[in-house]
Amino acid sequence: MTRKPRLHIPLPPARPGADPDFSYVERVAAGEVARPDPHTRIRELSNDLIWRMVGVLDDEGVATGPWDPQLDLEHLIFGLRHMIETRLYDDHMLRMQRQGKISFYMKSRGEEAVAVAAAMALKPSDMLFPSYRVQGLQIARGRNLVDLMCQCLSNSKDMCKGRQMPVMYHWKRGNIFSISGNLTTQYPQAVGWAMAAAIKGEDDVAAVWIGEGSSAEADFHHAMTFASVYRAPVILNIVNNQYAISTFQGTAGGEHLPFAARGPGYGIPGIRVDGNDFLAVYAVTAWAAERARSGTGATLIELLTYRMDAHSTSDDPSRYRPKNEPEAWPYGDPVERLKRHLIKFGQWSESRHSTLIEEVQKQVEAEWQQAVSYGTMTEGPFLDKNELFEDVYADMPNHLILQRQQMLEYDDLREGH
Repeated sequence: MTRKPRLHIPLPPARPGADPDFSYVERVAAGEVARPDPHTRIRELSNDLIWRMVGVLDDEGVATGPWDPQLDLEHLIFGLRHMIETRLYDDHMLRMQRQGKISFYMKSRGEEAVAVAAAMALKPSDMLFPSYRVQGLQIARGRNLVDLMCQCLSNSKDMCKGRQMPVMYHWKRGNIFSISGNLTTQYPQAVGWAMAAAIKGEDDVAAVWIGEGSSAEADFHHAMTFASVYRAPVILNIVNNQYAISTFQGTAGGEHLPFAARGPGYGIPGIRVDGNDFLAVYAVTAWAAERARSGTGATLIELLTYRMDAHSTSDDPSRYRPKNEPEAWPYGDPVERLKRHLIKFGQWSESRHSTLIEEVQKQVEAEWQQAVSYGTMTEGPFLDKNELFEDVYADMPNHLILQRQQMLEYDDLREGH
């Protein structure tokens, strides 16, 4: 009997009303995956890097195995503080959106280690090409929350001058490229920047982040080809948080192979890492950075994590996944796991943790008050309307000169001049 081909439709393992099902996520004990020399040729790298997963923190909070970066107490507390700051900033901005103070927001709850640990593993001069949901990059590099808040408020201090939707930050001094709402454009941009750095003989690398859904975009494949052919000093991150807006990660290809497996097809090493393990993310990023700086080439990193909250304030995740699914994620919460690690070795306590949360909460609230002093969506001071016509042309063309004059004349009429 001849079988006919059937179209396969990837389906999520659980829908609303069902019990969470993470049976597709293989549990890998921390410390089991070997750490190769960063300069190892791709053909000599173990497939364990792709099929299994790099982890450092075990279930008891003990750091184990060859990937342990052995960070000192100062660095660990620095990372914990900035993950907490990222989370409390997110929580505050969500409340402000619900109160109508800002128009839109996207939280990163559950993914804070993806950004904060990576930023700490890189040099300040390395160029970062973020997607949304990695605001921890800004915070770990020392960005004042007031700057981020003003961008979301589109007020007189908005870095984007009202021309971008909220959370589309940039920071030239901090070497963080502008976020784009057109998904995956930053992948070829990062590769191009890295190629230019290599041409100039510089020691800096580029690092870029996209979600797993974005890896289905054509720009992903273009970037991978250039990164491979020219051995660009770039770190290519795929944040696999299980959902692209409302679409399960299997729709982008994660049902058949880990996203890290896409690297070797292009001649690029692929590494799968526990994205909720702060130490593992730090270690793998540092490994990839050493590889890039030495001229060995790019690395593709799949960070396995979970989006605990809605995709954005425009999304209702209860319509496409079980309500209690976040609590069932087998790799836990990155903040709690790093806290447990510090407590395990007598370097931290629940009371010190609570004090830190209270301190950061007061900081966030004070910075919000400063941010709204520069204006809100409904209260001044507002952006100068003349800026609508600036920053595009070196010499303003006649049609914009005319439009600006018409705007000024309309304002005079409205004010009765």
